Parts: sequence; structure tokens; C-alpha cells
Amino acid sequence: MNNKSKKILYLEKILRFMATAVIKIRKPKIVGITGSVGKTSTKEAVYLVLSQNFKTRKNEENYNNEIGVPLTIIGAKTGGKNPFKWLWVLVRWFFALICPWGYPKILVLELAIDRPGDMEYLVDFIPVDVGILTNISASHLEFFEDINSIAREKSILIKSVSGNGLAIVNNDNEIIRKIKEKLDVKVIDFGIKNKSKILASDINFNYDDKEEKLRGLSFKLNYEGNFLPIRLHHIIAKHHIYSVLAAVAVGNYFKINFIDAAKSLEKIMPPDGRMKLVDGFMDKSIIVDDTYNSSPVSAKAALETLEDTLAKRRVAVLGDMLELGSYSKQGHKEVIREVLGRDFEKLVIVGRKMKEAKDSICAKEDCESKIIYFETPDEAGDFLRRNMQIGDLILVKGSQSMRMEKVVEKIMKNPSDADKILCRQSKKWKNKKFQVV
Repeated sequence: MNNKSKKILYLEKILRFMATAVIKIRKPKIVGITGSVGKTSTKEAVYLVLSQNFKTRKNEENYNNEIGVPLTIIGAKTGGKNPFKWLWVLVRWFFALICPWGYPKILVLELAIDRPGDMEYLVDFIPVDVGILTNISASHLEFFEDINSIAREKSILIKSVSGNGLAIVNNDNEIIRKIKEKLDVKVIDFGIKNKSKILASDINFNYDDKEEKLRGLSFKLNYEGNFLPIRLHHIIAKHHIYSVLAAVAVGNYFKINFIDAAKSLEKIMPPDGRMKLVDGFMDKSIIVDDTYNSSPVSAKAALETLEDTLAKRRVAVLGDMLELGSYSKQGHKEVIREVLGRDFEKLVIVGRKMKEAKDSICAKEDCESKIIYFETPDEAGDFLRRNMQIGDLILVKGSQSMRMEKVVEKIMKNPSDADKILCRQSKKWKNKKFQVV
């Protein structure tokens, strides 16, 4: 059921018309990216490769929906409630139409969906040359019956790729492998676990020689029989390697030298709040800031990553995961069991859904001593500040509304740098008080 106001629907139609006109006149190549997780990091990796060789534009912030994507195509920011800012959008559109210079050769567009029909709406006016499907999992199930419904919706992107285009897919995802078999377009797959055209192997973590702090990872890239060592100085999440592999495939499509693409990716930084390394206030302590959002799949991936690292003590700080629909109870239990089954000293949980899952599990298992519950992120942050130890490795993660970045701010080495490092630091978010979900 579409519960959008008439004003929003009218705005979407106008922006769609404007974006369509720009595409028809400027004819940019378009890279479309979707998936349950990994969209933003893949967008950043693809942009990093392409922008070294072409004038390229990507969508910023959360400009990945029916309003944000057309604005990105036009090259404008939302007008919000200010009519003069919307007038400026009109001016930017006019110049995009009449000025032959300055418009990007390539658009890198992250395409998010909330409801059935969203992807079909987007690809109906956005001609995708390269479509990337990063992952399909049980996240954002609120308006979908099950994971198969999500798969059908997201796969519309790669099925819409133009005749001379390319579909780039994650071969480690079982659902995507089944989708891949039925595609009529050219496909390049990438992976870490399963044999793929673009494959990562020999993955190792890198550490600071003096302080033994975690400082990135390295791996071997195998593409068409060629091996190339890659060192990512700021990335520790193994699942971010998928973004690098997808970006190499995009570079190949646009005739960018394999080695040049790989080298440019060594500079990649994780987006704010996505497995980002932040120094803790205790000596040799590291915070893994994964506070932008959360789902069972991404939470498990983060936990798996941390267990493989060297650390004196591991602590997981997890907030509620929202928009899981009927999978919510099961998903929260799965994540808590994941922590209990791995080498973590403590689990600090925030939110009612996490507490309900903890109470259910601990009623049957002896786990109360390992799990500490707080109602708010501020309370959790204060507790960690009092109990943090030298050399701790602390994962902080939760859905957006849980505001888990507040935890990171409490325990980071330089809280004055929060505006530069953490997610949700705009005046709007900073003034928004946390509410128990």
C-alpha cells in the first residue's frame, strides 16, 4: 500500500520528467547498484575507480530513492520546504539541459528500495548500462513477504541492463547465484568463497608495528589468471572486499587498466559508520564503528571479522535491528547466539528487541553474566567509558534509529572529532533526541 502524500507523488513525477530529459540529452553512462547490504561501500569503490579517468557523479548522503536519484541526475540538492531552493533546482536542471560542457560522462547511482514496485519505477526511466547486485538477505522486510520477494524486486535492476551492458553479481550469495543462471545479459561474478571470474584470496589483517593496532587488510586479486596483491589501508571488513571486486569489474567494462583500478582502490575509505576504525580513549584500544545501520547478515559478518583479528579483549555492543518484519525475533536471537558462540568477552545490548531475545535465550542457557542490557545508547556509552581496558577491540553496531554513534562518541579518543568521523552528525540529527523504539 502506497501511503505517500499527493504532494510527494506529484514531486516525484516532476523530478522523474526532469531527470528523463537530462538523460536523453546528455546520454551519460549509468552504473546502478542495489542489494540488501554493501550498496554504499560499492558505490564509493566504483566512484573511486571511475573518477580517476572520467568525469563522474555519485549520489550523496541518502539520495538513493525516488526523489534523491532524480536530483542526483539533475545535479541538485533537495529544496526541502524552501520554495527558493526548489527554484534553484529548476535552474540547475535548465543548465544541465542547455550546457554541453560540465555534465558527467558516468553516473554512479545507488538504488534503494522500500516496497515492491520501487525498483521497477526507477529503472523505467533510468537506462542502466552496468548493474551491480551486491547481496540479498533478510533486511528491510517490513513491506515484503519474505526474502524471495526482496530478491525478485532487487533483481529487476540487473535484468534491465541494456543489450551492450553488464551485470556484476556476488557469486558467494546463494540466491544471487540462482538469479544469475537465468540472466540474458553478459555477467561477471565476483567472490571470496566460491570460484568466480574476479576472486579474492589470501586475506590477512595488517597491524601497526609499534602499537599492534589493527590497521587494514591485504589480499590477492585473481582476475582472468592474473594475480595482484592489494593492500587496503583503512578497510578491515572482509565483506568490503566485495565492493573492491565489483569496482574492478566496472573498471574493466570502461577499459580501465586492471592494475590502475586496483591501485586506486588501495586509497578507499569506509563510509562513516560502516566498519570504520576509530581510536579508543584507552591505550591501544580500537573501536570498529559500524553504527550506520544493522541487519542479521551484516551483524554476523562484522562479528566474524572481529573474531579473526588479534585483540586482548573483544567486546560487542549491539543495538536493535529494525525493519525486519516477521523475521525480527528470530534475527535478534541469531545475532546474540552468534556472539555467544564466538570469542567475545562481553556483549552489551541496547534496545527492547535485543533484550527480549536475550531473555528468551538466557532462560534456557547460562548467559546472563556475559550480556549487559541498557535502554539507551548514552547509558551503554557511559558503562563502556568506565569499564574499557587497554587494548580493547570494540564493535558498535545498530539500526539508524538506535543512534549507536552516541556510544562511539563516548569512548573515542578525540570526541571533538566526532563531526568529521561519525555518521549522523548534522544539526538535524544532533538535535534529535533518542527515543526508545
